[in-house]
Amino acid sequence: MSSPDPARAFAPHDHNRCTSEAMAQAEKLCAASGARLTPVRRRVLEILLEEHRALGAYDVLERLAAEGFGHQPPVAYRALDFLVEQGFAHRIRRLNAFTACTHPGDAHAPVFLICDGCGAVAEAPGKNVRAELETAAAGIGFSVERANVEALGMCPGCREARP
Repeated sequence: MSSPDPARAFAPHDHNRCTSEAMAQAEKLCAASGARLTPVRRRVLEILLEEHRALGAYDVLERLAAEGFGHQPPVAYRALDFLVEQGFAHRIRRLNAFTACTHPGDAHAPVFLICDGCGAVAEAPGKNVRAELETAAAGIGFSVERANVEALGMCPGCREARP
């Protein structure tokens, strides 16, 4: 799968194509690994893919309950955990929310660009950021096991709309 342009989260684009490509990639990866994309997991991924935004687990649960998938928190949390473990979603810690991965199946170190205005989230490549972080950590004898880089700011549309 080609690496999508992170700016598309902040600009008009063929979102149906964006969503269908991500779903097709998830199905392909599950088939290859033997992981099960159950109806609940599939629906949670579809919900996350509806917009380039992060959703809290209870937002997802509310949607699932309205669609007859159950109303107990473990329903949403288990599906979200599966999606994160499989690399189909990421947790945005600052927002205590989840967003669909735009690079499923690719080894990557994302940087999340979160718009304070509209709430859109872009997943930008963070390979260089990760390399700098690891270099700085190694300089003091620290080994980075996990990192989550999140930047807050304004997307082009919100920046232009400001007075």
